[in-house]
Amino acid sequence: MKTAKPESAYYQLSVDETLASTRSSPDGISSSEASERLKQYGENALPQKPGKPVWLRFLAHFNDVLIYVLLAAALLTAVMGHWIDTLVILGVAVINALIGHIQESNAEKSLQSIRNMLSSETVVIRGGNHETLPTTALVPGDVVVIRAGDRIPADLRVIEAHNLRVEEAILTGESTVVEKGTDALTGDLPLGDRTNLLFSGTTVSSGGGKGLVVATGGATELGHINQMMSDIEPQRTPLLVQMDKLGKAIFLIILAMMAALFVFSLLFRDMALSELMLSLISLAVASVPEGLPAIISIILSLGVQTMARQKAIIRKLPTVETLGAMTVICSDKTGTLTMNEMTVKAIITADQIYRVDGASYEPVGTFHRADDASPVAITPGSLLERYLRTIDLCNDSQLIKDESGLWKITGGPTEGALKVLAAKGKLPTVTTELRNKIPFDSQYKYMSTHYLIGEEECVLLTGAPDVLFRHCQQQQTESGLQPLDVAWWEAKIEEYAKEGLRMVAAAWKPASPGQSELTHQDLQQGMILLGIAGMMDPPRPEAITAIRDCLQAGIRVKMITGDHPQTAMSIGQMLGISNASVAITGGELEVMDDRQLSEAAQAYDIFARTSPEDKFRLVQALQSKKEVVGMTGDGVNDAPALKQADVGIAMGIKGTEVTKEAADMVLTDDNFATIASAVREGRRVYDNLKKTILFIMPTNLAQGLLIIIALLAGNLIPLTPVLILWMNMATSATLSFGLAFEEGEKNIMRRPPRDPKLHVMDGFAIWRVIFVGSMIAISAFVLESWLQPRGYSAEFIRTVLLQTLVTAQWFYMLNCRVSNGFSLSKGLLLNKGIWVVSAVLLVLQLLIIYAPFMQVLFGTAALPFRYWVITLIIGFVMFLIVEIEKPLTRKFRTA
Repeated sequence: MKTAKPESAYYQLSVDETLASTRSSPDGISSSEASERLKQYGENALPQKPGKPVWLRFLAHFNDVLIYVLLAAALLTAVMGHWIDTLVILGVAVINALIGHIQESNAEKSLQSIRNMLSSETVVIRGGNHETLPTTALVPGDVVVIRAGDRIPADLRVIEAHNLRVEEAILTGESTVVEKGTDALTGDLPLGDRTNLLFSGTTVSSGGGKGLVVATGGATELGHINQMMSDIEPQRTPLLVQMDKLGKAIFLIILAMMAALFVFSLLFRDMALSELMLSLISLAVASVPEGLPAIISIILSLGVQTMARQKAIIRKLPTVETLGAMTVICSDKTGTLTMNEMTVKAIITADQIYRVDGASYEPVGTFHRADDASPVAITPGSLLERYLRTIDLCNDSQLIKDESGLWKITGGPTEGALKVLAAKGKLPTVTTELRNKIPFDSQYKYMSTHYLIGEEECVLLTGAPDVLFRHCQQQQTESGLQPLDVAWWEAKIEEYAKEGLRMVAAAWKPASPGQSELTHQDLQQGMILLGIAGMMDPPRPEAITAIRDCLQAGIRVKMITGDHPQTAMSIGQMLGISNASVAITGGELEVMDDRQLSEAAQAYDIFARTSPEDKFRLVQALQSKKEVVGMTGDGVNDAPALKQADVGIAMGIKGTEVTKEAADMVLTDDNFATIASAVREGRRVYDNLKKTILFIMPTNLAQGLLIIIALLAGNLIPLTPVLILWMNMATSATLSFGLAFEEGEKNIMRRPPRDPKLHVMDGFAIWRVIFVGSMIAISAFVLESWLQPRGYSAEFIRTVLLQTLVTAQWFYMLNCRVSNGFSLSKGLLLNKGIWVVSAVLLVLQLLIIYAPFMQVLFGTAALPFRYWVITLIIGFVMFLIVEIEKPLTRKFRTA
C-alpha cells in the first residue's frame, strides 16, 4: 500500500516533518527499503502510451467519408466488371493514404529524439553511502545530492541548500533563476513561489545541496502535465469537418439520384435491367470526385513543404489550412515573445540615466543618454567606466561564443546580463588580480570581490539595491563623492520598474592598506554606490512586427505567462498587444466558474502568474466561444494547452521535446514572426483548396447531368465509365495542381479570419457549381444533339464530348485563379505550375485521342483539327460568361 501524502503540502512542512512523512532520514533509506518502494511506486519515468503500429496508422488514413465514397465507387465498378476502373479507383485511395502517411511520418522523424526530461544518472544517499544510480531507480524517501548543472531527477523537498539557484522557466515560465531554501512556507502558493521544492526536469543554475524525493514518475508536476496531455481528445480541424460533410452530402445525393432514376426508368423506359444498372453505375462514377481526396492531400503537402522552407514543420496535413482560420493566438512570454536572455536596458547613476541598445547575449550595442540618441563614449576614469569595471569583476558568470557562432553565458542570467553589459562597453584592458571573494548568497543578496586593478586595490559589491543602500553611505558622481540620497534612488527604481525592469546595484570602495581577507563586516562601512542596472528579458524585435501583422489580419494575440503582472504588462505594451495596460492573474482565474472564465478570456489579453492548468482552461474557454485558438510555447508547462489548442505551436530550438510532441507545428527558428508567415501560407492554401473544389465539382455535376438527361431522353450513355474516370483522374487532377501553385491574393493578410462554421461549399459556391456545371452539360448536350443526326459513330461523338468537357475544364481553371477579379492577369504568366499542367494535359489528350492502344482501351476515335477549334471556341465563350458573372455575384460572396 502506498504511503499516504501528508495533510499539508510538502512545501508547508519543515524538513523534519517531511522526513517523517516519507519515513526517511538525512542518510536516506536502505537499499532493501528502496527495492520495496520501487515495487510500490514503479520506475521514476513518465508514463507513455504505447505507440500505434505502422499498419494501423496507415489504415487510419482511410477513415474519411470521401475515401468511403471512393471505395463504394470501386465496388460498383467491380460489380460492372470494369476491373481496370476498380483498380484505378482503389489505387487513388491507396495513394491518398500513402501521401498522408508519408508526410506525417516525415514530420515525426524530424522531431524524433528521446523524450527525456530527466537526467540519466544521479547521486543518491542510501544508508549513509553515496551511490550513482539511474534516475529510473529513484523512489520517494531517497536523498539526492544536488550540484550546479544537474537536471533535477524527481520532485524534491530541499533539506540542505548552499547558494542553491534553479532555472524553472520550462515549468513555470519564469525567466529568472529561483533561489531555493529549506524553510517551511505558509499559504497556498503557485509553483513559482514554492521555493523549498525542486521540480523534475528543471536545472540547477548554481550552488548545491540535498533534496528529499517526494514524488516520482507520473506523480511529479511533470507527470501531472503529461497526464493532462494524455487526457485531451484530438481536435478535428475545420477542413476535416467540412470534407466529412461534403462527402456525406455527395453520397446522399448520389443515392437519391440513383433511386429516382431507377424508379423512373422502370416505369417509363423499356430498358434491360443490366443496361439500367450500367447507366446508374456510370452516374455514380460521374458524380463522385474520385481525385479530390488525393488532390487535397497533395495541395496540403505542397503547403507543408513551403512552410518547412519558411522554418515551420507541420506535423499533420490539415493543420496547414487551420492556421488560416485562427482567430486568437495565445502565446507564452519567456522564450517565445521574448529572448529568454536577460539584458540590461538602463543604467542609473547619480549624474545621468543611460539607455543601452542590444537585445541578446551578443556583446553588441551602444550607450546613450536617456534624452539624447547620440552614442556615449566611455572615457577612462569616468564614473561609467568604473561602474562597468565593477560589474565585470564582481561576477561569477562567463560570456562565451559556441561553435555555431551563438553567444551564451554560464552562470545565472542576472550576472550574465551584467557581464554582457560590461563587454558592450569595450573597456580598455588592465591587469587584474583577484585577492578575495564572498560568493552570492540568498541570505545576504549580494556578492563581493577584492581585486587589484592595475595599481589600485578595490572592494567591489553587487546585489539587490535595498541591501546595498544599507551598506553605502555615499554615492559616486563625476565631480566626486556625495552623501547617499536614498529617496532619489528609490524614486528612480519605482519609475523604471514600471517598464518591467529588475534592478541590480553596484558599489565600491578602496581596500584597506594591507587588507588580506574579505568579510561581511568589511562591507558595512565606507561603500560608495556607483549605479543601478535595470534589466529585463527583452521582446523579440521580430515578434513586434509579427503581432502587428496578426492584428491587421484580425487575429488577437494574448500573452499567457507565469511571470509577474507588471512585467507581463510592460512587455505586452512593448510588443503592441491590445489591452496590455491591464492584467489578470492565475489566482483570480482559479476561483472563476466556466462562464466567468470565458468572459475573462475574451476581455483580457495579459494573463500573469498562470499555472499549466490555467493555460489549458483559458484555451478551452476561448474555444467555447467558437474561437479558433493557436497556442505557442516552449516549456513543459505549455504542453497541455498546446495539445488542446486548434493549432499548437512549439519552439524548435529552446522548446522541450514534450512540447514539440504536443504541438501541431514546430518553429525551427523559434521566431514568432514565422507564425505570421505560416498564417499567410495557411490562408493561401485554403483559398487554393476552395478554388480547387469549385473547379472540380462543376465537372462532376456536368457529367452527372449528361447521364441524367440521356436516361430521361432514353438515349445512349454519352460517356462511358472509363472515359468518366479518365476525366476525373487524369484531367481534373492534372489541372487542379495549377491552382495549387497560385500566389496568395493581395488582401490575404488584411481580411478577417474566415468563419470556420461557414462551409467551403457555401451558398455562392453551390451557385457557381450549378451555374458552371449546367452550362457545360447543356453545351455538351447541344453538341451531341448536333452530331448524332449526321451519322457519326458513338466513339467519335464520345471523343468530341470528352474533348469539349476537358477544354471547358481548362478554361474554367483559369476562371478559378482569381475569385473577385479578371483572371487574365500578370499572375497567370508568373504561375509556372499552370503552364506545366497545361502541357501535361495536352500530351494526355493527344494520347487518348490519337494513340491506337488508347483508342482501344478507352473507346475513342481520332478527331480532325476543326473539332479542336470548335471545342476551344465553346470553352472560351464559357470562360467569358463566367468572367461576366463574377462582378454580378460579388456581393453574394462570403470571402
